[in-house]
Amino acid sequence: MRSGWSVSLSIAGFSLAAAAHAAPAQKPRHLTDAQLLRYAATGFDKRKMAFRHEAIGLHRGTLVVADFPCSDVCPAYTRRIIHYDVAPAGCVRVGGVVVAETYPLGIAVTKRDFCEPPVLAAQRKP
Repeated sequence: MRSGWSVSLSIAGFSLAAAAHAAPAQKPRHLTDAQLLRYAATGFDKRKMAFRHEAIGLHRGTLVVADFPCSDVCPAYTRRIIHYDVAPAGCVRVGGVVVAETYPLGIAVTKRDFCEPPVLAAQRKP
């Protein structure tokens, strides 16, 4: 009969072995302005993407991510927010533009600041 320790060690050993043989993380691809605009213009599956956070690639040396927040009426109101993975306070340093996005929260919405790539910020209507 195996003791609890040997089972735990076997499981831990398997986890470490699996992690050692896992595929290495891919380097983020470099994005042009045109690629960012094209990505922003494409549709997305609201059900599949609700609540996800995805790295899109590097734009001008800064990681671009997409958040897909949703709130009380999901997935119908899932939004996509594309932004630099930088706090608003550091936005100017990376050449971004701080933009207030409508963000679903409970049964309402709020505004949250995000650091947006300038090519996307320039597409906004005044």
